[in-house]
Amino acid sequence: MYFNADKNSSVLLEYAYHELEGEFLDLLNSDDLDRFVTQNPLKAEKFNAAVDECLFDAFENDEGYSDAHLFIQRLLYRINRLKLFWYDELENYTNEHSTFLFSLRLKVENAWQDWERGKIAWFNSGNPISALQYRVKEDIQPEPSSDGLFIRNKISKCEYQHLLAITSIDGLVEASQLSRMLGGVGNEVQTMLTRILWEEYGSGKLNRKHSTHFATMLDECNLDSTPEAYFDIVPWEVLANFNHSFFLSERKKKYLYYIGGLLYTEVSVPAAFEHIKLAGERLNIGDKGISYWAIHIAEDIRHGQWMLDDVVLPLVKKYHKHASDIVQGYDQQKFISTRSTSAIVKSILKIELTN
Repeated sequence: MYFNADKNSSVLLEYAYHELEGEFLDLLNSDDLDRFVTQNPLKAEKFNAAVDECLFDAFENDEGYSDAHLFIQRLLYRINRLKLFWYDELENYTNEHSTFLFSLRLKVENAWQDWERGKIAWFNSGNPISALQYRVKEDIQPEPSSDGLFIRNKISKCEYQHLLAITSIDGLVEASQLSRMLGGVGNEVQTMLTRILWEEYGSGKLNRKHSTHFATMLDECNLDSTPEAYFDIVPWEVLANFNHSFFLSERKKKYLYYIGGLLYTEVSVPAAFEHIKLAGERLNIGDKGISYWAIHIAEDIRHGQWMLDDVVLPLVKKYHKHASDIVQGYDQQKFISTRSTSAIVKSILKIELTN
């Protein structure tokens, strides 16, 4: 077994999960994963048993081992990224349709999502439109959180760079999940979502694409702008935010949950990014070093209104029996996003402790 070490030893746990992740990467990069699994059933069974134990450590154990969460989210991330094209070697996509990976992802996601659903109180009654309008009004201009104030007023230049490094995991491929929601029958909702994506993608001009602004920030702050360059320092909560978007966007029955989550993101980003922008200004980072935050503050106020008026409200009317899904998607995204921000701040505070 992989995890027969003393559970009180975090070092041994971390080592075990590191070894398990290495084994997963070997499987992921094999020439024909499904054939390998067929030829080596005992190895596959042992790996799956270890994953099952990991799922218990993360979601059934009262302590909720962070190393188990990190392994799970890194595993899901590596599977999910196969749904995007990275302009790398074509051989990297050999196993993108592997039945083994499909089954593994489903098992892990089902356990994880069941656990996530238990973290918030679900919306079950009332008027969905009123509920959403109330939430939007509250989150457009919220009271500053302790995490936001810490970022705005306390972080150093080194810590600002650390924040950029962590958030680059999403910033350099921004809006990619939204692109997977645009296919199908044409209508006004689809058109507005396409319009939002079009602006996120710089209206077809690379120098205006939001991810280009993020790369410019990294370059300006003497950081590596290669996608995934800082993958190893990304907290599991940040990866969970990324993976949650994949979970919803890959399931059309979860379409309304995704829309609710996107509404929260577009509505809340201006206030959240204002703290980071002000931190950059306080640190004299320069316009290029805060350009991504600045463009989002300007555009997402408009995007949030578009999402509410031209996407969410029409969908509530069309799917009135399932309109609570939008509210639930909004609330869950708020919880996951807030948790992600707190994890970034904790990671920054660890830098302070080691300096």
